[in-house]
Amino acid sequence: MPAKLTIPELAEKKRAGERLVMVAVGEVLTAAWAERAGVDIVGVGDSLGMTLYGHENTLAITLDHMIEHTRAVRRGAPNTMCFTSMPYGSYATQDMAVENAVRLMKESGCDAVKLQGGREKFGVIKAVADAGVPVLSHVGLLPHYVHKYGGFKMQGRTAEAAMEIIDNARAIEEAGAIGLEMEAMPFEVSKAVDEAVGIFTFSIGAGTAGTAQMLNGYDLLGAFDSFKPKFAKRYANMADTAVKAFAGYADDVRSGAFPDAEHSYQMKPEEVQRLQEMLREAQQ
Repeated sequence: MPAKLTIPELAEKKRAGERLVMVAVGEVLTAAWAERAGVDIVGVGDSLGMTLYGHENTLAITLDHMIEHTRAVRRGAPNTMCFTSMPYGSYATQDMAVENAVRLMKESGCDAVKLQGGREKFGVIKAVADAGVPVLSHVGLLPHYVHKYGGFKMQGRTAEAAMEIIDNARAIEEAGAIGLEMEAMPFEVSKAVDEAVGIFTFSIGAGTAGTAQMLNGYDLLGAFDSFKPKFAKRYANMADTAVKAFAGYADDVRSGAFPDAEHSYQMKPEEVQRLQEMLREAQQ
């Protein structure tokens, strides 16, 4: 197994033009599968509010949720770099952001934290970085701003909007972040963002720009099928497989085919005879 990535290596990989693989996961099983597959980075995103909890967006997830899910991911993928998202409302002020970022690092076992926002979050990002916490931020579609957008919508449609995204990326670097996420924007915009900064970047729904490409693990496995983002490619159909497995189990239980002898524990014949004798004696 390759050695676990370090924070300094992220910038080195960018300079070398290498490509890294990143997936978002939220519990021990998928984390273990990702590590066994050789994924470079696991991200514990608050998108788990939708994939694992069934919320319509990410806003309901708390810091305690993120800590517990990251702990589970670390148990599943102890040798893989891990970024954890700071949930909505946990970095509203500089003091709050520092306190929660430190707690997230101390209690979850992650390697870096990620928040959302650009120039308007400059002071927050700088405060977290100055506190000694490796921090990333996020440009393009920011799920924490979903109500402001009126839904999950692609960003950077115009040249003016693209310039604003690029400016936000530069502010994130100036504030001391180690990297940033580029989400749901045209490739031309994400390429310009990546070229505008020297820090590590990763893309989801933003084309091939950036050092790392991310997909949500539950999307690529076909486990989450309530809807499919345009940029999500399914490499399996686990939801269909799971439904068929549950249906097969239900059929076997109702017909009496399960459990059979192969899947049941049995006493030794002499112990069965002794038990029957004890039961007869107890009835006398």
